[in-house]
Amino acid sequence: VQLQASGGGLVQAGGSLRISCVASGSTFSSYDMGWYLQVPGKLRELVATISAGGSTSYRDSVKGRFTISRDNAKNTVYLHVNSLKPEDTAVYYCTAGSNIGEYYYPRDWGQGTLVTVSS
Repeated sequence: VQLQASGGGLVQAGGSLRISCVASGSTFSSYDMGWYLQVPGKLRELVATISAGGSTSYRDSVKGRFTISRDNAKNTVYLHVNSLKPEDTAVYYCTAGSNIGEYYYPRDWGQGTLVTVSS
């Protein structure tokens, strides 16, 4: 599946953004979707996942601030990012993959969208 992310930008600390990712094809609803972030010079880190059935999971550092959601009619997954901190500055990537057990396995990656949080 091809993924196209958008919605990143420059925001002040404490602000909010909604970043989106549109998927191609007719099988979007069957995928478990995820968002990763990557800070320059560091490895990509899993931020949140949403299963095909709508179950969500989050890394501890974003719980209560980030919300992942999906609209299967629009082939779109969203990441609502609130109460942003400068350390949230990163490129955010959406993925399509599978939850197997307690782990998420990404298969397809979008191109990333940059979120910059100013202090």
